[in-house]
Amino acid sequence: MKRTIRTTALTVGALMGVLGLPAGPAQAAATAPRVDLRVLLVSDGGPATDAIAAELDTAGTPFTKVDLTRSDRPAIDAGFLSDTVGGRPRARFQAVVLPNDNPFAAGSTEMAALAAYEQAYAIPQVDAYTYARPEAGLQYPAYGGSVDGVRAQVTAAGRSGPFGYLEGAVPFEDNSPSVGESYAYLAAPAPGADFTPYVEATVPGSSQQGSLVGEYRHDGRRELVVTFVYNQYQQQFRLLARGIVEWMTGGVHLGASRNYFAVHVDDVFAADDRWDTQLNCTPGDVDCADGAGTPSPIRMTPADVDHAVAWQSEHHFTLDLVYNGAGSVDQREDNDGVDQLADRLVADRNRFRWVNHTYTHAFLGCEQNTTVVPWTCRTGAGGGIEWVSRSTIDDEIATNRAWGQSAGLPLENDELVTGEHSGLKILPQQPADNPNLAPALADNGIGWLGSDNSRDPQQRQVGPATTVSRYPMNVFYNAGRTAEQVDEYNWIYTSRAQGGSGICEDNPATSTCLPAPLDTGTGYAGYIVPLETRIDLGHVLANDPKPHFIHQSNLAEDRIAYPVLDGVLDGYDALFAADTPLVNLRMKDIGTELRRRAAWKTAVDAGQVTGYRIGDTVTVQAPGGVAATATLPAGTTLGTTAFGSAYAGLVSGWTAASGTTRTFTLPSAAPAARPSGARRPATAPAPRTKTPAGVTERVPYVPDN
Repeated sequence: MKRTIRTTALTVGALMGVLGLPAGPAQAAATAPRVDLRVLLVSDGGPATDAIAAELDTAGTPFTKVDLTRSDRPAIDAGFLSDTVGGRPRARFQAVVLPNDNPFAAGSTEMAALAAYEQAYAIPQVDAYTYARPEAGLQYPAYGGSVDGVRAQVTAAGRSGPFGYLEGAVPFEDNSPSVGESYAYLAAPAPGADFTPYVEATVPGSSQQGSLVGEYRHDGRRELVVTFVYNQYQQQFRLLARGIVEWMTGGVHLGASRNYFAVHVDDVFAADDRWDTQLNCTPGDVDCADGAGTPSPIRMTPADVDHAVAWQSEHHFTLDLVYNGAGSVDQREDNDGVDQLADRLVADRNRFRWVNHTYTHAFLGCEQNTTVVPWTCRTGAGGGIEWVSRSTIDDEIATNRAWGQSAGLPLENDELVTGEHSGLKILPQQPADNPNLAPALADNGIGWLGSDNSRDPQQRQVGPATTVSRYPMNVFYNAGRTAEQVDEYNWIYTSRAQGGSGICEDNPATSTCLPAPLDTGTGYAGYIVPLETRIDLGHVLANDPKPHFIHQSNLAEDRIAYPVLDGVLDGYDALFAADTPLVNLRMKDIGTELRRRAAWKTAVDAGQVTGYRIGDTVTVQAPGGVAATATLPAGTTLGTTAFGSAYAGLVSGWTAASGTTRTFTLPSAAPAARPSGARRPATAPAPRTKTPAGVTERVPYVPDN
């Protein structure tokens, strides 16, 4: 990624001449200019500009990409950057992102036009990844090389400015000792330069600090100078992405980003079958031949409920319990009416959120032929698939709801997760949804239906219901003890030559084989937990609200889910200030968020959204029926009502879907970013992938029951 970068030197008069604008501040006129809420992103095809583009896209922030590698790209000139609308000067972009501080040839008229535009309209520029040099406000590098595993720090200026949502540390990933993952130039500000470091790291072999991210002010322009390379999946970028966007937009932009985490615990009240370490399958489930082995079910105890309640209280976090009422009914029938687990869960019912998981956890897709492994769909005389009936699906949904209501569970009746996400298509055996599923969902008023993100990642309609994709954690449903988890993990992720199943060999595009089997005594804590924590935290930091799911067996016996959950929550708390809490939503609210995003993205991509700022007024125009989203300074009003809710030092949220024009009023003297000195409140509020370079996420198969 090293490169030679050329600088175009222009006088202020020359800069004004390029745009044909009068000299002096842009707001010297009687009326303020219109600044469109859109980012200009100039890309050279490198990972840094791609990462910023991904951040903008995920948040729903409009941007225009100019690809420097394309011969048919538009020329960046005065007419491309600005014009006049209704007699008012218009800046067509509120910020500029360049691959480095000057990606153009020497004497470039395009760089001159950009510089003049930025000066005339006070438009900030992000140098996505640039060499440290005086032209960028820095001395030449004191160090250039790997920063894998480095623990950078946000400076005091960064914490009181655009990166104030961070606690201070910015750890750089080091996922593989054999793969270089991050390269950086570390340098001090150039003598006499107006340069403020926001993120620094120690120069190896010294006590000197070198800038990784900083602001350079010169010639009436502002640049955010980034001197390390990154991709969109790396944790260090994910931690800093919010601040980069808030810096370049001054905290006024369309779109929004939050950090979400929700955990569904499936099969509550039921028992989960246990992995057999000798047979390498799960007796009682479809991966074992009929009659093979002896089932040894795993079921929570009252003590496990007590632990879950205490854990939630300690972490200010709420689990979603996805329940099967028949599990308790069967337990009472077999034990003279006694079910201590259900008694404890019902007593503590208001400590959790609850989701209908069907009464018996029956498979609701095709009728299964389990005499073969893997199972197949049964077919009729004419060769067509035999489907589980509508009445059977109705009974499973309605009976479980009635059982939950009789137990006083606080339910949302329009939420449902079917057993194994059945009824929905499951490749390769069942390539289509059960045609009886949608009518049964309508019969029961289901509006939100859980799906497996590894199989069905896109939100879609199934009759009246909208799917909510859930991430399967690689903490297996059929493991209550760490040794069982590691044994099964070895079976899945080692080659046949190492005694494994060879699944990893057969699916090289989605999985990598372990170099050697994990030790059953140390492999869980030493390998599986850190890997799964990193994957899950990656989802959290990617503005991804999709829930994760585990099973009740993982809260029993060795309680193997908690080390991963602790890793995510404790890791998050160590990184973020208290004004940037994890957002812990229930399933229907996650579904609503995803559906709003999809509608907004469709409108943005179709060019149907316009947003602009004139002085302290922001106007957003979007199609009727589409809720608009924005991030704005605290104190912003929409009409006469305060807009949004506080997050990371700003406010953000959705407007109503009615109407086509929304007009926001910013507070007087709205800050360009987080107010100086703003820090975390004294106490935390009660609420709480693609994979990085060189690492392949291991999710070709996660046992799901």
